[in-house]
Amino acid sequence: MTYKAPIRDMSFVLNEVFEADKVWSSLAGLEGMVDVETADAILAECGKIASEVLAPLNREGDEVGSTFNNGEVTAAPGFKEAYQTYVDAGLNGLGGNPNYEGMGMPKMLVAQVEEMVQGANMAFGLAPMLTAGACLSINAHGSDELKEKYLPNMYSGVWSGAMDLTEPHAGTDLGIIRTKAEPNSDGSYNVSGTKIFITWGEHDMAENIIHLVLAKLPDAPAGPKGISLFLVPKFLVNEDGSLGERNDMSCGSIEHKMGIKGSATCVMNFDNAKGWLVGEENKGLACMFTMMNYERLGVGIQGLGVAEASYQAAVDYALERTQSRAPTGAVAKDKAADPIVVHPDVRRMLMTMRAFNEGGRAFSTYVAKWLDTAKFTDNADQGKHAEAMLALLTPVAKAFMSDIALECAIAGQQVFGGHGFIREWGQEQHVRDIRITQIYEGTNGIQALDLMGRKIAANNGAFFRLFEQDVNDFIASQKGVDGISEFIEPLQAVMTNLAELTQWVIERAQTNPNEIGAASVEYLHAFGYCAYAFMWARMAAVALPKASEPFYQAKLSTARFYFQRLLPRFDGLSGSVKGGSESLFELDAESFLTA
Repeated sequence: MTYKAPIRDMSFVLNEVFEADKVWSSLAGLEGMVDVETADAILAECGKIASEVLAPLNREGDEVGSTFNNGEVTAAPGFKEAYQTYVDAGLNGLGGNPNYEGMGMPKMLVAQVEEMVQGANMAFGLAPMLTAGACLSINAHGSDELKEKYLPNMYSGVWSGAMDLTEPHAGTDLGIIRTKAEPNSDGSYNVSGTKIFITWGEHDMAENIIHLVLAKLPDAPAGPKGISLFLVPKFLVNEDGSLGERNDMSCGSIEHKMGIKGSATCVMNFDNAKGWLVGEENKGLACMFTMMNYERLGVGIQGLGVAEASYQAAVDYALERTQSRAPTGAVAKDKAADPIVVHPDVRRMLMTMRAFNEGGRAFSTYVAKWLDTAKFTDNADQGKHAEAMLALLTPVAKAFMSDIALECAIAGQQVFGGHGFIREWGQEQHVRDIRITQIYEGTNGIQALDLMGRKIAANNGAFFRLFEQDVNDFIASQKGVDGISEFIEPLQAVMTNLAELTQWVIERAQTNPNEIGAASVEYLHAFGYCAYAFMWARMAAVALPKASEPFYQAKLSTARFYFQRLLPRFDGLSGSVKGGSESLFELDAESFLTA
């Protein structure tokens, strides 16, 4: 498979739309850490690795996959060497704490790196993604001793990380987990239990694997308030930092999956494995949620990256494949037929992919900006504002971006026609790989419930009004700008409609608790379409003064397509939300059974 890192568009989003250098220089915690030249150099290096090292391994990773033999997992062919190339480039600790040998780069930059890695080879990209998530939790909640002992080797990639949450009977409802942790006299704990769906829980790419495991203490309260988090290494670490004996944990098997076959999805068994408490007793979920905003945005970025790869392949194919003549007459007169890019329906699919991918790239960067603000500001009010925006936007980033990514990959497959259904062309792998992004890190239905229930209805729309104000401030800033009205007017209309829809659901939920769940998925999508309209209006505002240049003219053309052909979906979603919950419950449960 081939993949070309979209660095020009990433630079546009970072430097022109969001003026990242101004954002970074305004945040005390980023002072002197990064500038445009450094960011460009990092993007260029990652783009080269993504295109030349990771993408060529994607297909074989899918066809051969990770292999399991007597408790040992061997990564897919070439993955171990590619991992070493990746960590040697310093990319593994890009966002890590500089006090422990991380690079301390902002998420606005890291998000672009993540997109390239995931787009080139999503199965591989899960390994550094899981390590970064584990590092976030250790850095935020671990003791100084744990941070000093584990973070430097994790940031360097000598050791990797894994997150162990799910059990065979406990997925979304982690309050019913059975994994136990018994305290020892030396301050450690013996952890016992079984965890499933553990991405890269076992492999041969790194010298050690540091598991963060949710478990319950003997006297823990029932439910989610009784969960603690423990650091459990594959190999115990001696006082001098060298590796000691293997811990009492093992991989029982790896899953046979629909997609991301290059990554190992493990069943992990802990049998009095020695571990150490991260954070406070019975506060394990809070420790995990520290990394959730990052990980859930990361999952949305995964979908975006793979959808971009699908788009690139579809464009190449549409320019080369010849079938029939253009409706307006022959274009390639020296050939028996025209390239399929001349056909309106093929254009519709390609433009849909392009509009969603470029809108998603801007939106992921917008969310990353709030992550950077929350993390690096020294202004308490600014930090509180950023945290509220993150609470609101994170479920949208995870669910809307991944749902739309699957739509894009299916469109890319459709451009290929019958060839899209055949393995050798690669498009069917993109469809299979993206599918998991709608499921893990909290299914998209759960994300929608989180948005509608916790982030909107629970605070009577307070978080929503912050987003609404951000959009309205931008609209006000464009007053009197020549040519911008074709983008501002529909943005203003959809923002007004979304505000009205939000209030409608809040009011209905006060008398019928089913309304939140009934509205949630369609509402999240309606929010997503409005958010992407905001992004496209911002991009159009930058492109308008430079419209004579081809890159910016293409931006304006794609913006017009989004507003004219995709944003109208909002109206249907709004109508569905206002259809209410009653029809969902007319059938009794037994009526779902077929004769």
